[in-house]
Amino acid sequence: MAQLRLTDFFGRAKAAATVPAKRGGGSRLKAAPGGAPVHREAEDGAPTPPPPPLPASPRTPSRGAVPAVPGLAGRKRSRREMEAEPGTGTGERGGKSARKRLELPRDAGPPPAAASPPPAEPPPVGRTRAPGREQDGGAVPRKAPRLEPEDLAALQSRLQRMRMKMKAPSQLPPIPAGAGAELRGRLETLRGLELRLRDKAAASGAQAQEATALAAAGDGGQKLPAYQRFHALAQDQPPGLTLPYKYKVLAEMFRSVDTIAGMLFNRAETITFAKVKQGVQDMMRKQFEERHVGQIKAVYPASYRLRQEKNIPTFGSGVKKSDYQLTLEPVLGEDEELCGRPHLSASRLLERRREFNRSLVNIVKQHHAAFLAGLTPPMVVPEDKLTRWHPRFNVDEVPDISPAELPRPPQEERITTAQELLSTARGMMIPKMEKALANLALRTAEAGAGEPVVSKAPSPASTSSALKGVSQELLERIRAKEARKLQALMTRDAGQEERLALLGRLPAMARVLRNVFVAEKKPALPLEVACARMAESFPTQMTAGEMEKHLRLFAELLPDWVGIHAIRTDTYIKLDKNKDVGLVVERLTKAAKEAEAL
Repeated sequence: MAQLRLTDFFGRAKAAATVPAKRGGGSRLKAAPGGAPVHREAEDGAPTPPPPPLPASPRTPSRGAVPAVPGLAGRKRSRREMEAEPGTGTGERGGKSARKRLELPRDAGPPPAAASPPPAEPPPVGRTRAPGREQDGGAVPRKAPRLEPEDLAALQSRLQRMRMKMKAPSQLPPIPAGAGAELRGRLETLRGLELRLRDKAAASGAQAQEATALAAAGDGGQKLPAYQRFHALAQDQPPGLTLPYKYKVLAEMFRSVDTIAGMLFNRAETITFAKVKQGVQDMMRKQFEERHVGQIKAVYPASYRLRQEKNIPTFGSGVKKSDYQLTLEPVLGEDEELCGRPHLSASRLLERRREFNRSLVNIVKQHHAAFLAGLTPPMVVPEDKLTRWHPRFNVDEVPDISPAELPRPPQEERITTAQELLSTARGMMIPKMEKALANLALRTAEAGAGEPVVSKAPSPASTSSALKGVSQELLERIRAKEARKLQALMTRDAGQEERLALLGRLPAMARVLRNVFVAEKKPALPLEVACARMAESFPTQMTAGEMEKHLRLFAELLPDWVGIHAIRTDTYIKLDKNKDVGLVVERLTKAAKEAEAL
């Protein structure tokens, strides 16, 4: 129940003491002798009822009335504890006010209707009110009821029945005996179509699985992410002999290893694998293992001498001094000395990096040659003239480099293989464990005897059903022409590629050039002015220097239409506006096709 405040009491007292009179003389106030209360009289002389008696004076609750709470002496009580005490209005929303509430005497009567508390709302469904856990009128949610095992089993069986009803039939229903001939024929046709679709789906699924297995063979059977599988397609550089993503990562690892090894070698410090591993991982933010050292040794055998040494100071790295450690020593020439001792200079580091990249490109060329040999018809491109890969050669699917064998520490008494363990502990183990060790030894021997994987060439595609009726001789001529075109594409140098790009833009540029001369209304223009006008009018953004190359190529291919003349210190370009632009565009298109066929 809400409590009246002190301000409410004073307001009611003041309103009862001073009763305002109506203006107009409708009623008069008469003072009674002896300070009696004043009553209002109506015009008809009937006395008005007296006002209700004033409530008693409020009083502040005494300190002794609050029951003592054990354990609260000597410290300040929190607001929750004060609100939880009786008589402090815990059920009221305004309980957070800092003012004290006044208590009215019980005989003061009920409070006014405006101060009465709202009726209590029933608790919401699913919630229970626990004593001592309420905060600002909130409630603690009740836990959901647990299902009994019988109810759970009934629900599961009902769900299973619903799924069986919703499941589509896997095959067509049997043909009824009383069906007509036409209906039987249609059902037989549908049955045949169903069988054909199943066979086709099975064949496509087998091809997809085979392609996925071939794509994942280079990474231990795991599918590589897209930024690695399509790395060569996402390069912004001009097409050329691009390397796979994993080869580029290996080249970056070799650069990091060379940088760290160069610093340690020039300080006459022993280069251990532990030091190099920590440095490479800090530089590249990638994991560096002994397998990568073996790959570097396989690609560039003359880069380092690898040995197993012991009694090397470790300085608290967690490795004992008596343990064997893998050490690296750069291979240098006799003339690479500084102050009487070998020195690994920056120019030598750059030369070693270029040699490593050339070795990686040669490895990819071997796989590319195997790919070309499996085409129909087979192609042979000299490696020294190869400038780009075949369009259908997937560079990122090249198999990973097989790591070279690293020197191992001499451990004669230790058992390293399953075969040695089997021969040593024969008769001491149960038959099941002996059989498992024998199988493991057999698989290890077969894996060790395997040869390095070479990229598989695509099998020659058989003649599809769409080419039935076409003569085999015509197909061979078309394939040979396509092979010559691809071979010319793979052996094209950078200069020819740039010239082809210029020729491809000339047909569209011819119309723009004629419009510039028509707008200027002059037979000749300075070359700088013509280049500026062309650069502003052509859709592709170009500089004035690039536009000058196109204009000079116009003068080279069509001297009867465009001419460039040097007069004293200036250069002018002259255009014959009487020639048909359509004929000019045809000649330029023909020249571009001839240059592309070369």
